Amino acid sequence: MWAVALILYFDPILKTGQSAEKEEVTVVFYNLKNYLAMERRVGDEVVANAPKPENEIRHLIDAIVAMQPDILGVCELGDASFMDDFKGRLQEAGIDLPHTELVTAASGHNRNLALLSRYPLVEVNSRDDYTYTIGDTKLPFQRGVLDVTIAINPRYHLRYVALHLKSKRDVPEADQALMRLNEARLARQHLDRIFEEQPGMNLVVMGDFNDLRIEAPVKTLQGSWSRPGYLSSLTLDDQYGFRWTHHWSFTDSYSRFDYALYSKGLSPEINRGDSHIYHWDDWDKASDHRPLVMKILPVDQPTE
Repeated sequence: MWAVALILYFDPILKTGQSAEKEEVTVVFYNLKNYLAMERRVGDEVVANAPKPENEIRHLIDAIVAMQPDILGVCELGDASFMDDFKGRLQEAGIDLPHTELVTAASGHNRNLALLSRYPLVEVNSRDDYTYTIGDTKLPFQRGVLDVTIAINPRYHLRYVALHLKSKRDVPEADQALMRLNEARLARQHLDRIFEEQPGMNLVVMGDFNDLRIEAPVKTLQGSWSRPGYLSSLTLDDQYGFRWTHHWSFTDSYSRFDYALYSKGLSPEINRGDSHIYHWDDWDKASDHRPLVMKILPVDQPTE
C-alpha cells in the first residue's frame, strides 16, 4: 500500500530558529539481527516464536545510546508490537525518537524496515506492494521501500530512504542474486521518480544491500553517473580503518553490505570526518552487523 501523510506541525525543537539549524544531526542505520519472534534455540530446546534474547537487546540498546542518533533507520524488526518494545526501551534509556514509520514486509517475511526520528515526518511515501517476475514466477519486493521526508527544521528537510535487499541465502523460489538485482531495480525506479519531482533534494539511501559495492545491485541503486539522480557512496570506516559492516558466521566472512548513498544536494552538508562505522568491543553480542553513522549540518549549501 502506498501511504502518504502530511503532518502540519513542528516539534518545539524546531521553533528555536537559527540555533537548531547549527546543530549537527546524527543519522544512523542499523541491522538489528532478528528483533522479532522466530524459532530459536533456548538452552537445550528449540522454541517456536521466541523473541530476541534479552542479552542481545541490552547490547543493542547500549550501542544506540552511545551513538545518540537523531534519526535511526533499522531493519530486521518485527511487527508493531516489537516497534513499541524497541521504542520504549530506547526511551527508557534516554533516547526519545517519537516519530516513527514501519514498513511491513511481504507475506511470510517478518523482517521489517523501520525509522524512528527526533524530528517530525512531514511526508511518507513508503511502498510495500512492489513486485517483479523471474521467468513465470511473480515475486514481491520482500521488505519494500521505506521513504520519509523529515523536517529537521522549518528550512531543512531530509528525504530518508531505507532498504534491505534479499539476502545471499538460497531459497526455492528463485535465484537469490537475481531476486536481489530485481529488488534493486525496483528501488532505483522509485528513486528516479523522486528525482523527477524534486531533482535537487537532500536525499540519503541507507540500508543493508547484501552485496559488495562492485556488484550489480549496488551499482543499480547508485544509478548512472551522467544523470542528475546519481547517488554517491559515502566512504565509512571504523577507528581502525576497517570498512566491513557484516560478519557471516556460516562462511566466516567479513563484508561491506551496509551503505549510505547520498544525492548531490545533500553532499555539502555531510561531515565526512565525523561520519563512521560504529565499533565497540561487544558489537557481535548485539548483531551480526555494525551500524553506520552519518553526521550532517542541516543548512542548505550550494553544490558545485
